[in-house]
Amino acid sequence: MNFEDMTGNLKELMPDLRGRLSCNALLSEITWFRVGGPAQVLFTPADEADLSYFLKMLPDGVPINVIGLGSNLLVRDGGVPGIVIRLGRGFNQINVEPNATLRVGTAVPDVKVARAAAEAGIAGLAFYRGIPGSIGGALRMNAGAHGSETKDVLTSARAVDLDGNIHVFTNADMGFTYRHCGVQDGWIFTEATFRGTPGDPAEISKAMDEVAEYREKNQPIRERTGGSTFKNPPGKSAWKLIDEAGCRGFRVGGAKVSEMHCNFLINDANATGENVEQLGETVRARVKAKSGITLNWEIIRLGVPEKGHKIGDDLALQIPADAKPS
Repeated sequence: MNFEDMTGNLKELMPDLRGRLSCNALLSEITWFRVGGPAQVLFTPADEADLSYFLKMLPDGVPINVIGLGSNLLVRDGGVPGIVIRLGRGFNQINVEPNATLRVGTAVPDVKVARAAAEAGIAGLAFYRGIPGSIGGALRMNAGAHGSETKDVLTSARAVDLDGNIHVFTNADMGFTYRHCGVQDGWIFTEATFRGTPGDPAEISKAMDEVAEYREKNQPIRERTGGSTFKNPPGKSAWKLIDEAGCRGFRVGGAKVSEMHCNFLINDANATGENVEQLGETVRARVKAKSGITLNWEIIRLGVPEKGHKIGDDLALQIPADAKPS
């Protein structure tokens, strides 16, 4: 599916824009699942000021979505209408500051934050070694691993609202809960400040190595996957519920429930976005039938289906003919 080209009109409206506009950009090339249709317009701003200018000048009513490294994202096959914003080099800074503090741009991968903290002798951020994605997503999702979460180390964040205004948030302002923050949807984080505690670089690096070793042994990190698919229900583990519902190795088309870790869906045979989403909804239906518990998606699903296809809960109204254990 190809969308109408909006880039010419946008350039006329925004003569001072410095960032890059691309029409019908293939999101499957920059997301970890490697599925889904194009973005009508992919915008990569030069820096925070350029992003603010773009949002101030953008006409009302144009849909806006923001993506990071594409790790926690499922793009539907019909693509994403409107604007998809992806932060790039202008948001990649990492600065070490006094009092065991790091100030970083939100396009920085989580793993690089962990490494920078280790090199600076800042303890408390090693858990980011085990989280795929970038800091912008970590703020939006209150990302966490191995007993620590973003809310435990964040001191402040900057964001641009949909009118181009810049806001600064304290930790308390963020409204963090499990895998969620309370900042208004659509506002785009541009910078974060983290505070750890003084530590020994060798000990911090050792902790990071342990995190990396755990992931290597227990998660399908070398597969085309989006990371953890469903949030853990209170007091429960999503993977255990999925396993108990008989879904380990379950398949829809080219998408499969990982046999290594049941809370990971993988694209192992040229899956479509619909295959992955239908597999996820089928897993949710089976877990609900087995345990009475409703699993909620942790992975963000973005865009529209191909014409004539279904999305969301409708996909699991009946078990598809090609859904089976592998």
